[in-house]
Amino acid sequence: MERTNDSTLTEFVLVGLSAHPKLQTVFFVLVLWMYLIILLGNGVLISVIIYDSHLHTPMYFFLCNLSFVDICYTSSSVPLILDNFLTVRKRVSFSGCMLQMFLSFAMGATECVLLGMMALDRYVAICYPLRYPVIMSKNTYVPMAVGSWAIGLVDSVVQTSLAMQLLFCANNVINHFVCEILAILKLACADISINVIGMAGSNLIVLVIPLLVISISYIFIATTILRIPSTEGKRKAFSTCSAHLTVVIIFYGTIFFMYAKPKSKSSVGADNQDIIEALISLFYGVMTPMLNPLIYSLRNKDVKAAVKNITG
Repeated sequence: MERTNDSTLTEFVLVGLSAHPKLQTVFFVLVLWMYLIILLGNGVLISVIIYDSHLHTPMYFFLCNLSFVDICYTSSSVPLILDNFLTVRKRVSFSGCMLQMFLSFAMGATECVLLGMMALDRYVAICYPLRYPVIMSKNTYVPMAVGSWAIGLVDSVVQTSLAMQLLFCANNVINHFVCEILAILKLACADISINVIGMAGSNLIVLVIPLLVISISYIFIATTILRIPSTEGKRKAFSTCSAHLTVVIIFYGTIFFMYAKPKSKSSVGADNQDIIEALISLFYGVMTPMLNPLIYSLRNKDVKAAVKNITG
């Protein structure tokens, strides 16, 4: 096939479920329904946190940022996915594809770092409750959130810039619903070793380090909880971090399931395998943001009380 670079490549074709037209309608309705729940659930959670002064604490400030990230993440990809379901093969411009990839990557990376910051907040709250207001002051938790956004954006700029410099073959068909970075790298004709190194560095910064922070924080949290003499005290202490721990397990568990397993470059039924991976990625991309507000609201008396005050 004829090679072409990013200056002459004008568009990509997103295959999605074009080989299964009957499924497209079903998935369109399902994803649209989930997206509306995401907008409603996270929108209500953000409004409640802003409206109720009792929720103006570091934990809810981070949660507000997390909900906003989820809205931005899904809004950068779900409209393209829904449009894909309505067409046989969705054509997207090269620049549009790179922009969508940049936004999705930035929001995903930001969420990873935010979850790490939230673990640190829970660590201080449980292990140093008397010093918590001093340690987690506004001068501390605001820069932590800003730093999470900055890391995500810078990481995405680097990865997107490296992808834009690649040489692409005449084959511009992406076996995915969106412009996902790994799916795009598969189309490159040039050596992608720099991209692989960049992705490894990215995984270390936004996946491994936050996960280490989360793991170490919860080791200290568990040790502190076990030293609490009363069962009721242990239950109350654990309830303050159970929602965050649930979100972390779902978020990181799905990420490592998708990306940590080895990828085969060429095998029988590779296209079908790509579609299966795309479906897993699709439901990860909408399921986690949909569950987050439900997990935090259903397991949190303060949030439920604030919702009742607003609706009442």
